[in-house]
Amino acid sequence: MSDTSEPLTEHTAPVTADDVTRAVRLAVATLRGAPDDADWGAKAGGLEWDCWETGEHLADDLFAYAAQLGPEHPPLDREVPFHWVRRTPGGPANVTLADPAAGPAGLLQVVEACGALLTAMVATTPPTVRAHHGFGASDPEGFAAMGVVETLVHTYDIANGLGIGDTWDPPAALCARVLHRLFPDAPTDTPPWPTLLWATGRGELPGRTRLTTWRWYGTPRTER
Repeated sequence: MSDTSEPLTEHTAPVTADDVTRAVRLAVATLRGAPDDADWGAKAGGLEWDCWETGEHLADDLFAYAAQLGPEHPPLDREVPFHWVRRTPGGPANVTLADPAAGPAGLLQVVEACGALLTAMVATTPPTVRAHHGFGASDPEGFAAMGVVETLVHTYDIANGLGIGDTWDPPAALCARVLHRLFPDAPTDTPPWPTLLWATGRGELPGRTRLTTWRWYGTPRTER
């Protein structure tokens, strides 16, 4: 799946609504390939959450980023005040929850639907709009990039928890674009997907210390 042949200029191009759609569709297709008897109650990779909780968290991220751009005057000092709830102690606090009776197929449909909401909001919100995020007030492109990162890394978490981690290899140029947009301190001379895993505390790079804390920068690069 990696597209290491794409020109270098593609690696610094803006992140778009189409990138959100692409990331979500690739993620859903990969996770639909899990065996029917895969345990969605297993821990999601190195996370404390299980695979189901992590899938709900991913859907909720996509929904929340879309919602943050939704008001006529998006808040710059806080998140839109939805009521977040936890299914389990220590689990993620979400607005968006999937019906357990619908099974993994239903959960992935929720992820897909929330991804479509973010795609639509990124595509229709003027680029001058700014909205609050804890890692810096951001524009629609920034929220698109955040949604892509959440999708790529949480699919990695879930796929590893389900035992299909070796099937998840997202496009290199897409990884490079979100690194360029959100992680200005990330190395540019290493493969993009391993670099994104390193930048989000999930992997190692030669000659670099593995991160135990990390963040991205949502504020547009020209405004930092």
